[in-house]
Amino acid sequence: MFTRASSSWFVRPVSHWVGPRVLAALVLALCLGLTYGAWRNAHDAIEQQVQADFDFRVRELVGNIVGRMQTYIQVLHGVQGLYASSQEVTRREFHAYLAVQQVDRHFPGIHGIGYLPLVPGAALARHEAGVRAEGYPGYAVRPSGLRAWHAPVTYLEPLNDSNLLAFGYDIASEPVRRAALEQARDTDQAAMTGKIHLVQDGGNAQTHGFLVVLPVYENGLPRGTVEQRRAALRAWVLATFRMGELMAGVGGEGARQLDLEIYDGAQLAGAALMYDSLPGGLSAAASNSLLSRQAITIAGRSWSVRVRAMPGFDGELLARPRLVAWTGLLASIVLALAAWLLAASRARAQAALARSSQLTAQLEQGQASVLAMAEAAQRSQAMLRSILDSTIDGILVDNVDGRIFMSNRRFRDLWQVPDALDWQADGAALVRHVESQLEQAAPFLGARVHAPHGHRERRDVLLLRDGRVVEQYVRSMQLGNEEARLWTFRDISERSQMERREHTRRQVLEMLATGAPLERVLESVVLSVQADHPAMLCSILLLDESRHRLVLGAAPGLPAFFNLSSHGHDLDTLQGVHGIAAQAVRDGQRVIVGDLHADAQGTMELACRAQLQSCWAEPVRGGSGKLLGVLMAYHRQPTLPSAAHLARLSEAAHLAGMAIEQAQVALALRAGEARFRSLYDHAPVALWEQDWSAVRAALDALEQAGVRDLGAHFQANPDALQRLAGLVRIIDANGAALAQVRANEDDQRRGALGLAQNFDDSALHRFGDALLALAGGAHLYECESSFVRLDGAARQNELSLLVMPGHADSLDFVMVSSLDITERKRMNAELLQLATTDFLTGLPNRRHFMASLENEHARLQRELASYASVLMLDIDHFKRVNDEYGHAVGDAVLRHLGALMCQALRKVDVPGRVGGEEFAILLPGTDLAAAAVFAERLRRRVAESALTTDGGIVITITVSIGMAAMAGTDADCDAVLARADEALYRAKRGGRNRIEQNDGGGDRVLSKFMAQ
Repeated sequence: MFTRASSSWFVRPVSHWVGPRVLAALVLALCLGLTYGAWRNAHDAIEQQVQADFDFRVRELVGNIVGRMQTYIQVLHGVQGLYASSQEVTRREFHAYLAVQQVDRHFPGIHGIGYLPLVPGAALARHEAGVRAEGYPGYAVRPSGLRAWHAPVTYLEPLNDSNLLAFGYDIASEPVRRAALEQARDTDQAAMTGKIHLVQDGGNAQTHGFLVVLPVYENGLPRGTVEQRRAALRAWVLATFRMGELMAGVGGEGARQLDLEIYDGAQLAGAALMYDSLPGGLSAAASNSLLSRQAITIAGRSWSVRVRAMPGFDGELLARPRLVAWTGLLASIVLALAAWLLAASRARAQAALARSSQLTAQLEQGQASVLAMAEAAQRSQAMLRSILDSTIDGILVDNVDGRIFMSNRRFRDLWQVPDALDWQADGAALVRHVESQLEQAAPFLGARVHAPHGHRERRDVLLLRDGRVVEQYVRSMQLGNEEARLWTFRDISERSQMERREHTRRQVLEMLATGAPLERVLESVVLSVQADHPAMLCSILLLDESRHRLVLGAAPGLPAFFNLSSHGHDLDTLQGVHGIAAQAVRDGQRVIVGDLHADAQGTMELACRAQLQSCWAEPVRGGSGKLLGVLMAYHRQPTLPSAAHLARLSEAAHLAGMAIEQAQVALALRAGEARFRSLYDHAPVALWEQDWSAVRAALDALEQAGVRDLGAHFQANPDALQRLAGLVRIIDANGAALAQVRANEDDQRRGALGLAQNFDDSALHRFGDALLALAGGAHLYECESSFVRLDGAARQNELSLLVMPGHADSLDFVMVSSLDITERKRMNAELLQLATTDFLTGLPNRRHFMASLENEHARLQRELASYASVLMLDIDHFKRVNDEYGHAVGDAVLRHLGALMCQALRKVDVPGRVGGEEFAILLPGTDLAAAAVFAERLRRRVAESALTTDGGIVITITVSIGMAAMAGTDADCDAVLARADEALYRAKRGGRNRIEQNDGGGDRVLSKFMAQ
């Protein structure tokens, strides 16, 4: 009894313990909790998606603004190059150049391009007269008044009525404009003014604009420093902009849902506001949560950009969480009502059974109770049916034999099952109907053949012909004694489209970032569309540079003859199926032809050969809205596109536009790089590109090790400087550099070039000086050095080391220019020797000797305690030698004496030939007593050294010597020469071959040594 009672206690249903209302309330609370969780997840996902879309739009908008301004600055660089290529550009040439550029057509936003000559205040009248002589009699620089310099608008194109208001206006007269002129002049870069009112607006305070100026320097003048640039300044070129015209269309279609504000400077102040896409109260409804503030720098000027989303930015995305909430709420109510009905029905059924057990004798009452229970069951089934029809998933129940038990309304709507289809009598008919709507029926049919067993389930993704994507789940279940299958179908088209779009976008962006060819990128776009829709064949046709022809961009799935029939043909000559592409390009609108052979029987032979039945054309535009080509989608069956098809084609066309614009930019960049490389390779100056980053890292390591004085460290550790020199890596060298060191490109490739080709071992101290300068922050260092050619020859060079801008912290880009000055040094040495040496004796000439004498006199004036002596020598009876033996022997005697003098001298002594047979010797640091000893030794050596000529003649000569002390108190160096010369003549008068000195006494000439 106890066991039986306990068993009945636990097997009683929940409805036995709670009433129908409480059970319905519990079901409702549980369903509402699940609904809230689903709503929260959907709401968070949508908010993240909206924020991501907003951030992308902001980046795209800011990038378009910066890109447009960089393009316009390049236009100014073109005008600057016009002046750099000519000494003078006339007004007619200026007009012709800008007329060819078609600035107003190709560069919307530029109000005018002008030329501002630098006019000193003193030349103002001459400037005005010159312009008047060109056909402008009323020309005058305004505002009037004499200033230190003027910058009047002299050329301005186009010279329309608006720009005429600025003709002659002095830009330098206004502080904001003058600041931009001075910045461009001093930096040799483009400079932009702050917020101004253009003179062309005639004082209209509602419009704002700005100017961008570039300096024009005199050709051939140096511009390395600010002072040199100021001295070389010739003029400026400028471009005027109105903010409203500049910003027109900059963000494309997506910018209509954004409130764009641009402020001059870093503060978001009303006075600094330059542009507001929604002025006045229109921007009051802008979102404060979807807000982005960006700082951009253009031509040295900072702008603050604030972007806010307008109410319509999120579109219909935020409606999805509400749909989830309402659907969950209705389902919760329905389930709670069903639970209440089922519980109530069960309670009533239990009551009926109780009554039937009590009234078993009354058959009629029992039958009535059974009928009541049947009616309640029918109502429960009807309610369950209603619940199933209200679910968001399509549900189908069948058995393993294919007999269908039931399906809900969502299933019939999802697969568009007609009411006339008797699928209950013939389940195969329903299978055929579903199969006819699939692109590939294999996953659906495979799930029917290989159904899961037990508690397992199978998932497949089905692609429909109309572009939808359906997620299919199959589970096994038990219906009574029969095994059945539960099929669940959910439409995931939108989620799948978003995933595919994001995958394709990432793939295209990665290919663009890695520099993949345009053909590969476009082919990837086409293949991604065809992968989503296997029945679709796509191609991309591009407009050529003339914009009158279509060229093939990508068409991997179409026949070659079909592609060639459209490639390179004029738009006006294309007909038939290719005429649809031409029409889409000309009109700039989407063209859809559902049946190619319905209305144009005579012009579609090409489509028939390619087995194409329908065609859709989607224009391809760039970020600025410029038409770049057309995306063509073909089908082999007549069909019209669904909303999913159109969304996919629009996304693919957008990606193709991005790829085409990126390829055009890359092509222009490669062309510029090729021109620079050509100039680099053919430059007449030897150029070396070097990487000093390893040297920088080694210096940082020394600093961390506590080394503060690098110069002292290098002097104490010469090996450290040698090691640092070995860390310099030669990246590239132009042709002149290779020729300078006798190398070729093979030597460069195998790493045979090193720092020794700029600094050899003897010039490492020069490398140390350069290293200290560059590491200390200098951008340029110049010096003379020596290097070793690859053939082993030692040469001298002149180096200029330039750290490229932006690489000062890493030193990974150092440009070195080298000039071989070996021959110049040799020629200078020869010229110096010719200028300072006597050609006959090899001794210093009179000019060099006098210069040395002056230097010694200056030293004595600084060091009064020091002393020096001067000797004057003369060959005795030299005229007799010339008369008796000839001038050739006389020259040999002079050379003989010069050699004897050099043998007796110290390194600091300076000899010199000061006349025909007169010689002088400067003895620094020698008093008269020591000088007398030296003079006597020299006199004896000359007298004892006979000269034997080539003819066998033996000649013995003697010299007379006069000495004098040199003092710092002398007025000049000529005073000591006069005293020594006087002593010399005393020696000659005294009998020659003797030494006399002048000591400055009363009888100032004393004979110290006489010939023996």
